[in-house]
Amino acid sequence: MNEAQASDTLAFGTAIAGRLETLGTISDEPDRLTRLYLGPAHRRAADLVAEWMRAAGMTAHIDAAGNVVGRYDAAESGARTLILGSHIDTVRDAGRFDGALGVAVAIEVVRAAHAAGKRFPFAVEVIAFGDEEGVRFASTLGGSKARAGRFDMKILDEVDDDGVSRRQALQAFGCDPSRLAEMPSAPADAFGYVEVHIEQGPVLEREGLPVGIVTAIAGVTRGLVEVDGVAGHAGTVPMAMRRDALAAAAEMLIAVEARARTRPELVATVGKIDVPGAATNTIPGRVRFTLDVRSPSDEERRSAVADIRQALAAVAQRRGVSAQLSLGHEASAVLCDERLSDRLARAVAASGMTPRRLPSGAGHDAMAFAGLIPFAMLFVRCRGGVSHNPAEYASPADIDVAARVLSLFLDEARSQ
Repeated sequence: MNEAQASDTLAFGTAIAGRLETLGTISDEPDRLTRLYLGPAHRRAADLVAEWMRAAGMTAHIDAAGNVVGRYDAAESGARTLILGSHIDTVRDAGRFDGALGVAVAIEVVRAAHAAGKRFPFAVEVIAFGDEEGVRFASTLGGSKARAGRFDMKILDEVDDDGVSRRQALQAFGCDPSRLAEMPSAPADAFGYVEVHIEQGPVLEREGLPVGIVTAIAGVTRGLVEVDGVAGHAGTVPMAMRRDALAAAAEMLIAVEARARTRPELVATVGKIDVPGAATNTIPGRVRFTLDVRSPSDEERRSAVADIRQALAAVAQRRGVSAQLSLGHEASAVLCDERLSDRLARAVAASGMTPRRLPSGAGHDAMAFAGLIPFAMLFVRCRGGVSHNPAEYASPADIDVAARVLSLFLDEARSQ
């Protein structure tokens, strides 16, 4: 890297942080960041991102799914394509780094290459996906699945809280939903996909590392547990005679946590609990709670779910209640490509840092390409591991490291 290039890359973090600050002001709500798929804020953000792409030397357009697609042509025609991207939709009351970071990093790295007169022996496609979070409509990854040729046309009939269908929302956004069926099974010339994303967890911060290489995206099993006991008066039923559904559920929650603690990469969460008919002076007769189990190993995840089911039954029998676990959503784990990940690791090492490999417990757009094209992910340290929250934060210094790693990654691929 020459002196001019080094000077340019040192400015990555500041430039990218500035883009994220600007994007963070584009919201459907005045006092917090909420940017829903195909909503007015998404339209403004998509137009802005397209402007950034063009200023960075790319052509840009919005595809049939509402994704913003920028393309930086290869040195020669007929070359294959490397896809870089992430998403620009958000959860409600979001932070400004989740998803948007990966888009801004990719744009800035391409901008620097263009400014230096650099072309690659492959085209670079930067995509700002629009529907990763699944907040407005029930299905998730709609944008990336469309780009991968895996869009289910049936979900066009999904409706949001206002009764607007996905089809109608696409049309209002300026897209032609009928073209979704014509999208190929992954871009025909693509040889890989790389996504930069905040970690959304505390591991990198705990270990004092700015970036990490993702090994796999965890598989997930979600379900609902219904515990039925007997409601009664809080003052008249002796403790030894109670069939308290909430007390039983509390013990079940501890059992869920205990099983997850037996394996380092297994996590299990009870995120919501409901006590129908709850009252201060009533023994709870029924409780419902959610279950979310994740692991980068499908075998480990399934084993944990089976053990949890047995633990729930044992608690129920001992306490004289019934417990029913109904499984709903299930997604298999997907492994990141070893070759692309090794290239990222070499770029991390070339930047003077120890390559740290770790799994992702959260889902990402990269999952949509599993089995179609190789993919890899680079995590960026986030303060406190906080995400989906206005307190979400990645420092300009760490962002700068991620951008330099991605730039080195492209340069290595360029030389081969």
